[in-house]
Amino acid sequence: MSRRRFLGGSLAVAAGAALPIPAAWAEVGRWARPGEPGWPGAREWAQLAASVGGRLTPGHTPDLTYPAARREMGNPFWVGDQPGLAESSGWADAWTSRPSAYVLEAESAADVAAAVRFAQRRRVRLVIRGGAHSYLGCSTAPDSLMVWTRRMRQVTVHEAFSPQGSKDAGIPAVSLGAGCIWIDAYEAVTTRAGRYVQGGGCTTVGCAGLVQGGGFGSYSKAYGTAAASLLEAEVVTADGRVRVVNAHREPDLFWALKGGGGGTFGVITRMTLATHELPTTFGGLRLSIRARSDDAYRRLLAAFVELYATALHNPRWGEQVRAGPDNRLDVQMVFNGLTAAEARAAWSPLIVFCKANGADYEGEDAMIALAFPAQHAWDAAYIQQHVPGAIHVDDRPGGSPGDFWWAGDGDQVGVFWHAYASAWLPASLLQPQNRGKLVDAWFAASRKHGLSFHFNKGLSGASEAVLARSRDTATNPQVLDAFALAITADAGPPAFKGMAPPNLAAARVNRSRVDACIAALRTAAPDAGAYVNECDFFQPGWRSAFWGGNYPRLAAVKRRYDPEGLFTVHHGVGSET
Repeated sequence: MSRRRFLGGSLAVAAGAALPIPAAWAEVGRWARPGEPGWPGAREWAQLAASVGGRLTPGHTPDLTYPAARREMGNPFWVGDQPGLAESSGWADAWTSRPSAYVLEAESAADVAAAVRFAQRRRVRLVIRGGAHSYLGCSTAPDSLMVWTRRMRQVTVHEAFSPQGSKDAGIPAVSLGAGCIWIDAYEAVTTRAGRYVQGGGCTTVGCAGLVQGGGFGSYSKAYGTAAASLLEAEVVTADGRVRVVNAHREPDLFWALKGGGGGTFGVITRMTLATHELPTTFGGLRLSIRARSDDAYRRLLAAFVELYATALHNPRWGEQVRAGPDNRLDVQMVFNGLTAAEARAAWSPLIVFCKANGADYEGEDAMIALAFPAQHAWDAAYIQQHVPGAIHVDDRPGGSPGDFWWAGDGDQVGVFWHAYASAWLPASLLQPQNRGKLVDAWFAASRKHGLSFHFNKGLSGASEAVLARSRDTATNPQVLDAFALAITADAGPPAFKGMAPPNLAAARVNRSRVDACIAALRTAAPDAGAYVNECDFFQPGWRSAFWGGNYPRLAAVKRRYDPEGLFTVHHGVGSET
């Protein structure tokens, strides 16, 4: 499934000027730097290496001048195996992917604790890398010590798990090592065990990072956020201690890990998530309708808003629709627990509207709906047989046959971001008296740039049980009453070392279009917050936007567990940058 259609054709951007050094990484005096007083000497690095079984190596960027390496650049599994790369190559006027000075390939919590104690004692910048999908560059920094958890991919499925200190009966759950990505979890929990774990849409996203950011997947309206399913975590804090935290043991730290932001309160080395009963089916629906005039397009958006408010604003539906200057409404939604016929029937009012105004619209006859047994949703062999072209498999020698990524996710591997913005849209906009305001703002925004409404990233329409679990997280409470997260973004091709530098002039033009787009949409929701995992690097009022009224409590947890600010990420709780 395509999950980043808002990028449009923006990846074909010409080369241009070189990148500046990111201001967020140019702090003077806070961190020791190579060649300056205080930077550890060779003997100290050797001692650290000896304490972790020799798994400490100098950081470097792979040589991307070779054709073979260039071909692999489109494979997110290959990129994830390179500690000198990241899933994003940078952001205009903000940051660019650079290798750490040293990389510790951790295999255990003890390895992580050794790195944390070393960094704390020697004032070395510490970077935590799991899936390396951070758009804000939180998993990359020059002159740093990287804790790389790629080897920590153990998965244990539990029939009955009870957190330490709890007297409750155990519930079905799964424990995931710090290096797990979501395909690891889905393959074990859904394909093999026949249950569901709430995770991310992209199969290569790191599990730990997604949970700490809150975490949305395609079916969040049915199951809640990934953070809401967290039962227990093993975490190394800034004092080098390995702690096991849950609702009974150090509950404030446990709560902060549920949406308070990755790389902020410690290094999660293992986490356990509740699993859920599978529905009978998962499925997808695709539809693309083009309006032949601006007026017809505005009426199409109004018809869709009415359809969504009356038939789709419920736990059955997720994913997105996209609107843009081309006057096309692109629908790429998923459903659960429905047959294909039931899914098509839900959309019949919109199809009837388009046919009744046939001179104004085209494409309504090409709707595709497909339902399949839910247990096969991440089964690579089944998908290749029944939905050809939907996925790409990691076919490298030695690769796992079950490792794949959705075809629509390939266009974001290594991208250089020009701009990105998100906003939670309150469910009050779906009330009949407010729909006109929403449609006006959506139409006006679509004149500036393409934007998507991600309905699974707002929990309005979910059950009370789902809302209750998600309410007990650190995520901005606005998500509970949001029917969707609006996203607009633009990006160019990869700009790693050895590749063509980005065209910053073009990037700044694109940023102005994205800014104008989100500003137009915000006329309908001026106080809308943003999602910390998918947001603007330059997000104004970021503390309130990301966490709302939860920020003071998060700041208190930060002061208690990391008083000296060892764990520093851009726009993280307690960070100066």
